Amino acid sequence: MSETKKPPAAPAASAKGSVPVSRERQRQGRRKTLRTLLLTGGVLGAGLSGYLPLVYARTSRLRPPGALDEKAFLQSCIKCGQCVQVCPVDAIKLADLVDGFGVGTPYIDARAQACDFSCDAVQCVLACPTGSLTYHKPAFLPVREGAALPQKPTLIAKMNDPEPTLNLTERMGVARLARPESCLAMRGEGFKGQARGAGFEGRMRYAAVDRWNPIRVADHPYDLPLCDLCMRECPIAGAISLEKFTGADGKVRARPVVHENCVGCGVCEMICPTEAASITIVPREVWQS
Repeated sequence: MSETKKPPAAPAASAKGSVPVSRERQRQGRRKTLRTLLLTGGVLGAGLSGYLPLVYARTSRLRPPGALDEKAFLQSCIKCGQCVQVCPVDAIKLADLVDGFGVGTPYIDARAQACDFSCDAVQCVLACPTGSLTYHKPAFLPVREGAALPQKPTLIAKMNDPEPTLNLTERMGVARLARPESCLAMRGEGFKGQARGAGFEGRMRYAAVDRWNPIRVADHPYDLPLCDLCMRECPIAGAISLEKFTGADGKVRARPVVHENCVGCGVCEMICPTEAASITIVPREVWQS
């Protein structure tokens, strides 16, 4: 007699009584986990995309010359970019998405490219169609205490012109010696070479080189026994001076001093050869004696 074949035995249960998971079930579980992770990341990303602009919106931006106070500026600027088009040194940029409520509005990154008034007449003010940049505020917008300039600023490059002043009545900000410990003048050191290195693309008008056309800062090297670049290249007469003193080591040093004539253009920050800049601009800062 032939033996009767028995049906194959069922898979043995594990010690806890569970049945081993098939490979397909394992793949489905991995896909589900991956979808959950991606969904979680998307939700977090969407949340941050709304939160980050609010954070960056609180960051003070250096606005172009003649800008209204921030709230009025944001309300009146139509983001047309006319000021960007007329700037001879491309100092004015338009804010991107991370700038929150200020997206599309013009600002200046002084360290990358300052406003050196190469246009003489402040063309951005003349180009603005809404008065967001203006020489004179309307009567219903008061001038903040300390924001007004003591007199029309005198442009050094125009000293020999019949009218050497700018029509600005309010400052953009105020320069501050933010890092005196790194300032070459404070340390009694000179400077030789290109102020920001050979690769720096920033431009500036050197009246002794070309009265009308700005050139690359990298194309104008220096050789100074005592660094005075912030004072030397400041475009506004009487805005920065150096007060020399003798240190405890007998070394002659100098302290950059910012005066009320400062308009906050940012040239001193751009030209400062230390990294980070020893002197910086505080946007929308008012004058405090």
